[in-house]
Amino acid sequence: MINGKKDLTVSRIDRQNILNNPYAVQEIERAVGINGIPFEGKHVVLKEQVAQFFEVTPRTIDNYISKNEGELVGNGYVVLTGKRLKSLKDAILSTGVNETDFANLKTSPQLGVFDIRAFLNIAMLLSENERARLLRQTMLDIVIDTINQRTGGGTKYINQRDEDFIHSWFAEENYRKQFTDALKDCVAMGNFKYPVYTNKIYVAIFKENADEYRKILNLHNNDNTRDTFYSEILDLVSSFECGLADEIRRKATEAGRSLSSSEVDAVFSDFENKAHWRPLIEKARNKMASRDLAFRDALHHQLKEYITPIQKEDFERFIGEKSKDLQERLEDAKDVMKRLKERE
Repeated sequence: MINGKKDLTVSRIDRQNILNNPYAVQEIERAVGINGIPFEGKHVVLKEQVAQFFEVTPRTIDNYISKNEGELVGNGYVVLTGKRLKSLKDAILSTGVNETDFANLKTSPQLGVFDIRAFLNIAMLLSENERARLLRQTMLDIVIDTINQRTGGGTKYINQRDEDFIHSWFAEENYRKQFTDALKDCVAMGNFKYPVYTNKIYVAIFKENADEYRKILNLHNNDNTRDTFYSEILDLVSSFECGLADEIRRKATEAGRSLSSSEVDAVFSDFENKAHWRPLIEKARNKMASRDLAFRDALHHQLKEYITPIQKEDFERFIGEKSKDLQERLEDAKDVMKRLKERE
């Protein structure tokens, strides 16, 4: 980070999180105001135009393309040949562009073009360019503003905007009670056992206990930790609680008495090391670490290796047209339950 902000010239994940966010890209495009060439349903710019915008030589742009071709191609840079190239040339001429501005327009057998995402990608890579630096600052500000606007001013509970959250949230309460009842009935410890084994579940899933998690998300005393979990995390916690409750009850029944803390620790160790948890835990760690970095600007240090860019589908899921805050979800659920009751 530079002065508290992300350094987009260094982090490919941070670059991709911006470029995969269609709502932020739309706002950034408006702010930049670059005039592109209408082509195949979108606007594109040529290498020479990119060079002019950033006040560098075309060779400089070539060098960045050469060093970062895979990333740029993945974000909309394309080299046109054949019929597509002819179509582009016709589109350029129809805009009244002076051909002398692009010396190789008529003779070149191929031309590289940048759509808005590829153009912004180049801006994130031009590390020593002042215009690119200012544009990167603008991008970061717009991303924050866009997410805040679409979530009503904050991201602490952005997880609740997912349409899957409310079902996982309700279901988890039942599994939580099964777990706490098993601890109450079958474990010979005081009330300390509830936070102890809850924390062990959290550490098993995302390598952090409740206090560490709350500190990373800057939660206040009145914030419920589980209200901030994504639906996938809630589902996995529910699975752990349900399965562990069953194992504890089974062992206590076999022993004909309540279990000691060391016996419960042994049950937990066997349970968490079962092979079927591994892919589910890997996926949950990826979801939580990646989303929290992108949406909440929260870094889970223990999960850094699991962070990947957020895909467009997740932006749609949490800040898109189908996302809603929890109160709206509860109202919708209430209406559905009322209609079902009226049918009885």
